[in-house]
Order: sequence, then C-alpha cells, then structure tokens
Amino acid sequence: MDLLFKELLIGVTNFFRDGAVWDTLRDEAFPKLFARYPHGASLRAWVPACSSGEEAYSLAIIFREALEKHRPDSRFALQIYATDIDPDAIAKARRGSYPDNIAADVTPDRLSRFFVSEDGAWRIGKEIRDMVVFAPQNIISDPPFTKLDILSCRNLLIYFSQILQKKLLPLFHYALNPDGLLILGSAETVGSFTELFEPLDNKSRIFWRVDQGAVVAPSAFPGGFVPMPQAAGDMAEAAANLDSMERLTDQVIQQQFAPPAVLVTGDGDILYISGRTGNYLEPAAGKVNVNIHAMARPGLREALTGAVRAAQRQSKAISLNGLRIGTNGGTKVVDVILQGITAPDPLRGRVLVVFRDAPEPSDRGRRRRAGNSSTLEQELQQTREALRVAHEEMQTSIEEYKSANEELQSTNEELQSTNEELTTSKEELQSLNEELQTVNAELQSKVDELTGVRNDMTNLLNSTEIATIFLDNQMRLRRYTSHATHLFKFIPGDLGRPLSDIVTELEYPQLRTDAQEVLRTLVFQERQVATRNDHWFRVRIMPYRTLENVIDGVVITFIDITETKQLEDRLRSHSSKIGVGEGS
Repeated sequence: MDLLFKELLIGVTNFFRDGAVWDTLRDEAFPKLFARYPHGASLRAWVPACSSGEEAYSLAIIFREALEKHRPDSRFALQIYATDIDPDAIAKARRGSYPDNIAADVTPDRLSRFFVSEDGAWRIGKEIRDMVVFAPQNIISDPPFTKLDILSCRNLLIYFSQILQKKLLPLFHYALNPDGLLILGSAETVGSFTELFEPLDNKSRIFWRVDQGAVVAPSAFPGGFVPMPQAAGDMAEAAANLDSMERLTDQVIQQQFAPPAVLVTGDGDILYISGRTGNYLEPAAGKVNVNIHAMARPGLREALTGAVRAAQRQSKAISLNGLRIGTNGGTKVVDVILQGITAPDPLRGRVLVVFRDAPEPSDRGRRRRAGNSSTLEQELQQTREALRVAHEEMQTSIEEYKSANEELQSTNEELQSTNEELTTSKEELQSLNEELQTVNAELQSKVDELTGVRNDMTNLLNSTEIATIFLDNQMRLRRYTSHATHLFKFIPGDLGRPLSDIVTELEYPQLRTDAQEVLRTLVFQERQVATRNDHWFRVRIMPYRTLENVIDGVVITFIDITETKQLEDRLRSHSSKIGVGEGS
C-alpha cells in the first residue's frame, strides 16, 4: 500500500519554476508588501505540497533578493512553513542537498551566494535553511496554517476536482491576513471566488486577499470535509452531477414522495435524516441528544428497544407493524421497517429506519375491542423484547468487565515488573553517579595541579625577564609573556593573528622567514638583533615539541644583551686607543 501510495503522488518540482513569476514577486509583490508594514514585520508564509523543498527555498531566496534590492527602511524577516503529504519528500527537503544539475535552473550568482558545494552536490546555505520549517501535512484533512502573509500553492489545484477546489480556495482566504498574497500555478485560477481575491498580475497568477466576500467558517476546515467517492468514476460522476437537474429532481422526490427515514448506528445515533420525521421523532428535553431512542415518540420508543441492534446483526429486514404512537394531542398508527446495511462499504454496519403511516381500522367497535387486546399484546411483546435485550446487554457487559479485569491484572503485573526494573535502574544510576563523582574529583585534582603548574611557569618566565612568544605551525600567535609586550605591540585580542601583522620595535624583517626555516629543518637559530631605540637582543628560535614528541610550532626567546654590547663597544674603543698610542 505504501508503494502504491507513493506511485500515485506527483512530485514534479524544481527551483524557480516559471521564472517570470519569481521576478514579479521580487520586483512588484514584495515591495508592496513591505510598504504595508512601515514599521517592519516578521512575515509568515505557507507552501503546501512543497515536495522535496525547491519551491520553499526559491521563495526564501527571492525574499532575500527583494530585501537587498529594495532595502526597506524597517526590519523584515520571513518564516516559511513548507508541508507535504509524502514523509520521504519532507525528509529530502530537510536535508537541503540537491544534485549538481540544478545549475540548469539556478544562476551561478545564486549558487555562489545561497548554496554550498560538497561532494558533487549543492547544499542550501544555513541562512536560507533557517528560514524554512518542514512538516508532513495533508492539506485536505489537516487544519491549515493561519495569519499568513504569503500562501504559495502552485500546480496543486489542477489535480483536484472542482468540489475540492471550491473548499480549498475559501480556506486559503481564511488562512491569509488582510492584503496577503496568494500565488497559484500558471494553469490555475481562483474560479468563481473573484470576490475573495483580486489579481496583482493575472499572467503570473499572483492575487491579493480582499475582504469583500464571506470568510470561510471554521466548520468548513479540512477536518470537516465529507469523504469523497473512492472510485475515479464515482468522483467524476459526482462532480458532473453537482447541482444538475437530475440531482435536484432526486432531492424533490425524496422530500415529497419517499417515506421518511433515518440512518442510525447500532447504538441509535442518527447520522442522516431523509424527509420529514417530525410525526415520529422529536428533540428530547435538556441537553441535545441526537439519538433515535431519545427522540422517538411514546409507543415508538419501546418498540425500537433492541430492534436496532437486531437489525444490525442480520441481513433480513425487521417489520414493526401497527404501532400506535403518540402525536401532538392524539395518536396514529405507524409501520416501521428496520434494514441493516451491508453495502456499500461506507454504510456497512448502519441501520436504515423507514416510517410508513398505516390506515386506521374502519369499524369503530371492532377497532375498540381488537385495539385494546392488540395493544396489550403488543406492549407485552415489546416489554419481553426489551427485557431480553437488556439481559443480553447485561451478559455482554459482565463478559466485558471480566475481560477488562483480566487486562487490569495483567497490566498490574507489568507495572510491578516495570517498577522492579526502575528500581534496578535507580541503583545502577546511583552507582554510576558515584563513579562520576570519583572521576570528577580526579579531574578536579588534575585541574588544580595544572593550575599550580601554570602559575609556576608564569612566575618562572616573568622572573627570568626573558621575552618569549609561542607560534603555531602557521606562524600565528599562540601565547606570549609580559616582557614580550616591550618588543611587540601585543593586546589580548592578537591571539591567533599572524606575527607579521603585529607592529614590533625589532629591526628584524626576516624573523618570519627564519621561524619557518626552523620549523622546516628543526634546527634552532640564534641572532643578535637591534631595536629602534638602540637596544640589543639575542633572538633564539627553537621548535616547539609536545610531550608526544610532536612539532607544533616554534618558541622565540629574546634576551636583552644591551649592556654586553655597550661593554664590547667600550672595550673595542679602548683597544683601538691603546693601539694608536703604541704606534706613536
């Protein structure tokens, strides 16, 4: 059945189908919609029968393009609800991944802006994906979304009969906000509901909702739809005969010449009334109760006791002749026929109750004597039948109570077993909680230890007065000591930035090149470098090794050798003076 159901579905869709419609929506419809909300708004849209999601994503992309093109003064957002009867199509739409052949329908600019290329496919970008919510829904039987600004139902109504279209279009009118947009397919129209919708663009099939006509009542929601004929031929015939001369003639014959009748369930609940039944049924006082046993007039109520159930269980009709029932101030004789229905399938298990007026006996005296006797016999027979039915129902109830009691006992045993399992689970959770507490204590001890080691290392580095910086494999700043800020204009936000982007006092332009060479050869380098303020530093570049003996960047240290350099200069100057003196 599932395979057959999927074969009946028509999932034809693609991105930006009928391109002129989307251009009109972006260039004309959305600007007018923006203008109607001068202070901005969070718009709502519904895309029924969305299939695999292309239509909904196209609407989201067009909305983003409209915002970028028209730049409204206020802030606008769009939430799209996309639904379909096929759960597999909804799952595919939620993934938002499509084959590369969508490039035939989506321009390269849109692909680069709103899609992400991955593994030979195109995936919807997060900005567009977050605008759409997908859910399974049957537009015929499930309640609609409401308070909508946009309703895009394209190329769906062409598959529905005229009867269903006449139910859905007023429903769309109800779901839309005043001045909301209805978008239909190129071969679809609003039909006779021109008082509910006015065209923005007839060619593009875009309509505004107007309030000149009547709004659909809640009772006309899809949940209240009458089931359609199942066979295709029956559906075509029902549509063709709607309001036809033949159907109207049949209605007149049923109302004027056919005997009154009601269709009831086995419990007597009335499903349908044909003709005038006021002489046989009347509303019961108090709370409304549409049940034939409650509405039957005196004399008929007793006769129907048990007869409805009996007619439901057998195929042969049951006749109750000569029933004398009370009317408004008098009595009348009635024949009642009860027929259980076995076909067609939608009426299987129902009972048809037909009322026929019977003539009064002609001889008054004979009628009086025979009437008294027959009335007593009839009442006695009815009482016996009612007692028999009550006894059967009581036996059935007793059996049902026994069965329910057994089920309750079984359920009680299952609950006890479940309680034992929960108790065991509780003990396991308590044990697991103790283990987690132990692990947490160990982790806390390690954290404290690491914190102490970090504090020791920080104090050690600061006490040595050696400027140190740590770079990763891409020459980005990982960490630095406080003394390094005298050589580089570091701020906390520089972590993760390339070292070459940071201003330095060193006259060492090849620092990055040397660091990369150390990272490549794993051989440390050492240089003496001057600063712009006549200070000298010994720069040592070494590979950064982890405890797992993995090279994960470089460490650069800067040792101040200014005093050593000055001493060397003085010694060099003194030696040169001594050499000059000896030469003279």
